[in-house]
Amino acid sequence: MFDMARFHIIGRVGNIKTFEKNMRISIAANAGYKKDGQWVDETDWNEVVVFDKRTMQYVAEKVGKGDYVRVEGRLRQNSYERGGEAVYTVELICDEFSRLPKSA
Repeated sequence: MFDMARFHIIGRVGNIKTFEKNMRISIAANAGYKKDGQWVDETDWNEVVVFDKRTMQYVAEKVGKGDYVRVEGRLRQNSYERGGEAVYTVELICDEFSRLPKSA
């Protein structure tokens, strides 16, 4: 049996932060639902971590704020201590990245 925690995001690029060993990309994904007969739009911001050097180079050269992208990857849980309290986080680790057409 093979278990895995995966994600798939399609959205628009916000900020791109480049570090020595990784890159962090904020991606806005919109969703809508009806509440009391009215459509409500909601934006979720997701921060994706890229470790692959080729993907980092591609993003640095070809991707900018507002570009429409598709990202797939795996979830990684982390924990650390801050002020004596345990803090738990889930990182979105990029495995596949592609830029989508502007008309999408």
